[in-house]
Order: sequence, then structure tokens, then C-alpha cells
Amino acid sequence: MSCVPETRLRIVNDQPVRDEHDCVLYWIIANRRSRWNFSLERAIEYASELGKPLIVLEALRCDYQWASDRLHRFILQGMADNRAALSNLPVRYYAYVEPEQGAGQGLLEALAERACVVVTDDFPCFFLPRMIAATARRLSVRLEAVDSNGLLPLRAADKVFARAHDFRRFLQKNLEPHLSELPKSAPFQGSDLPEPPSIPKSILHRWPEASDSLLTGDVPELAGLPIDHDVGPAAFDGGSIAAGRQLDQFIDERLPRYAEGRNHPDEGASSGFSPYLHFGHLSAHEVFARIAEREGWSPASLGDQTKGSREGWWGMSPEAENFLDELITWRELGYNRTWQTDDYDQYESLPGWAKETLAAHAADAREHVYSLNDFEAGDTHDDIWNAAQRQLVIEGRMHNYLRMLWGKKILEWSASPQEALQTMIHLNNKYAVDGRNPNSYSGIFWVMGRYDRAWGPERPIYGKIRYMTSDSTRRKLKMSRYLETFCPDDSVD
Repeated sequence: MSCVPETRLRIVNDQPVRDEHDCVLYWIIANRRSRWNFSLERAIEYASELGKPLIVLEALRCDYQWASDRLHRFILQGMADNRAALSNLPVRYYAYVEPEQGAGQGLLEALAERACVVVTDDFPCFFLPRMIAATARRLSVRLEAVDSNGLLPLRAADKVFARAHDFRRFLQKNLEPHLSELPKSAPFQGSDLPEPPSIPKSILHRWPEASDSLLTGDVPELAGLPIDHDVGPAAFDGGSIAAGRQLDQFIDERLPRYAEGRNHPDEGASSGFSPYLHFGHLSAHEVFARIAEREGWSPASLGDQTKGSREGWWGMSPEAENFLDELITWRELGYNRTWQTDDYDQYESLPGWAKETLAAHAADAREHVYSLNDFEAGDTHDDIWNAAQRQLVIEGRMHNYLRMLWGKKILEWSASPQEALQTMIHLNNKYAVDGRNPNSYSGIFWVMGRYDRAWGPERPIYGKIRYMTSDSTRRKLKMSRYLETFCPDDSVD
């Protein structure tokens, strides 16, 4: 019986575990951390049961869409943290960074030839599901994918939920048993693994390990890689160490202000976790455990709320309950869709009512129509929109409330809703460190009606899609310092 919950394990191919081989291989592709990681825990479990040493491979290709200095640096800093964290443990950590397109082909298969079993991360978005499926067909040993994405195992809900309210109600009825099934904060503790194995020289010669200097992610180190060098580093560091600092600061300083302050750009009360959750440098389980510890919470504190309401569910403080609704309900709602559908990023996946109303207003006159280049440059008539876009380009993130307005205005100022959708996806995935994620697709498609309902009165361009304005945003939010930072020279139109 596995210590990792069975609902989180997925055997991807029909190959056996080959006991006679030399090692166990963990191929990190999404849970890029050494703690609170069910995938690593499963690999350690295999190594312990089989009496085999453990190899951890973390590789970075250069041909993924939107590859840039920004995304590479963030990932490389995480690899540096993993190398340091695993250096004194019974495991051989192997970091490989592809120097040119296609150079890494064959590395995993070469390592797997010696492996009893290959364990990897089950991530349901971007190119990763296709990569896992293609790799499974090439291996002659079992490939097992492990879900360490969220508090609810992906396969614990086998239907796609159309509204957050319905998903929240499902969670209120079904999440409690999974709250006691957390990954280990120190997965190697108590294990008895053989000495770390060596990597064959033939493999190291063909696929050299990444140097410590490359893993800094410094711009000169990235200069020789075939990635987009025009998208520079984010305004914040990647890796588990930086994620841990962010978690500490949020718990100690920002969580008490979260419920009232998160929507105000000048308040700085947002968690800042999204990039770290996306790249697996931070675990949602660890975040939940820290919140529960701060609140003195136990499952006995759970309320009897089962009707989908946000209030009175957890039995925690308002700020904690508000945050957990974002971390669990809204974040995992996106994962619920992406693992079950292939069209989560397609216009056709919008609700029928949304497609119908957008089609009815597709020919409506538009006062402003901007090109992709205009949008990318933050060159519109609207200072709030420009500020949000410039924050995205400069820092690699956007304030959570303004992201909604940002999307609504792209819809309003584009020649068609289909063009608006492609603009949002491109800009978000190119510049946002937390892009290319189930949760970011949820936010983009929410702009156009996913997880929402029809609203009145019916308006030009929007039809029955929820409407937002910069004027109302300006009245509601504290954002003078924000505008001064990102749009100091723009005047109010």
C-alpha cells in the first residue's frame, strides 16, 4: 500500500517495474521542489522498497513556447535551490539545461534504461500532458505520474464544474478526508536508501550537467541560449528559498490585511504566490498547513457549511477564509477543467450563452480598436490599463484585481472577441511568470464568461458579459502610488 494516496497515482504506460535494473528515476517537470512533494515522496518510496538508489533529473528545454530570459531565470534559480537542498541527501540530483533546440533529446530514455521505474509530475496544462504521453510510449519501464497540484486530488472530481459556487459546494462535502493526506515536509526523513549512484560518463559527456554559474540565471549566462532575450528577468527571484520568504512575509505581514486590502494596488496585500505555485517552487499543501497553524485550526473546526457559501466554511478568521477561497476554490477550479478537457484554451470552450451574446455583438461599433503591438506597448488612451500592462511587462506580474479590468478592456478594444482572447493569452503567457497555468486560463476565460453568468443590462460589444470600467475602478481602489509608478506621464482621459 502506497503512502501516497492512490487517487494521486497514475500509471501512464503498460510497462512493468523492472526490479532487476539499477536505480529509481524521478523526472521533475512541474513540482520543482524538494519538500512537500508527493512525486518525490513516491520515488523515495519505490527506491526504499526496491533497495535501489535514487536519481532526480530536472531538465530545462529551450523550445517551449514563450521561452525567455524571464522564465528561464526563474526556473534555473529553482534548480539551484534543489541542487543545494539535495546535495547532502541520499540522492543524485542531475540538472540539465538544453543549449540548443533538440540537444536534450534522448537523455531521459538513456537514464531510464537503467531504471526500475520512472516517476514524474502529473501536471494538466500547457505542453506537459503531451510530453508525458509521448515519453510514456518510448520507455520500456513503468512511467508513473503523481498529482501534487492541490489539496483536492485531480481525479477526486470526475466532472467539470461550470461555476465556482458549485465547485465550492463539492469541496465542502468532499475535501475533508484529503486534508489529512498532506505530503511530507521532509520526505527523506526516516528513509534508508543506498548511496547515491553515479551517472555514466557517456551520458554526462553527451548531456553535460548545468554549471552553478548557469543556475544563477544571470543574463550573461542566458545570452547564449536560443530563447527570447527581449523579455528580461522578472522583478522577483525564483526558487524554493524565495518562495519560503514570500510565504513567511505573507503569514506575518500581509495576511492580516488580506480580506480588506488585496483588491487595492497601493495596499500590497496580495500573497504573491502564483509564480511559485505555477513552477512548483511552493506547495499549496505547505501554504494550507501554515495558514492552519497560524489559525490554530484542526478539521474539528470545520463548519457545517455545504451550500457553496464562502462564509462559515473553515471556522477560521475572515482573512484566512478569504485567502483559502482563492487558494483552493478558485485555483483548483481551473485544474478541475484542464485535466478533463483538451479545449480549455480555445474560444469554443466558452459557455453557450457567452458565445451567443458575443456573436450577437461582434459587429458592434468600437470607439477604440488597438493592435497587438499597441496593447503590448501599453499604449492606449486609458492610464489604468496602461499601468497594468506596463507592470506585466516590467515586473512579470499584474495586480490581481487589475488583471480582470485588463482583460475586459482588451475585449472591448479588439476587432473581435476571438482576437481579444488570443491577445490576452499571448500577453499573459509571454510576460507573466504565472502564465501557462490552469489558474491563469481560468482568469482569462472568466473575462469572456467562463465561471460567470449572464448580466444585464445588455451592452454594446459585451452583450450579456459582465462589464467593468476604469472609472469605477478608479473610484473603488486605492491606486495613486501604483499609477505614479507604472504610468507617471499619462494623463487621465
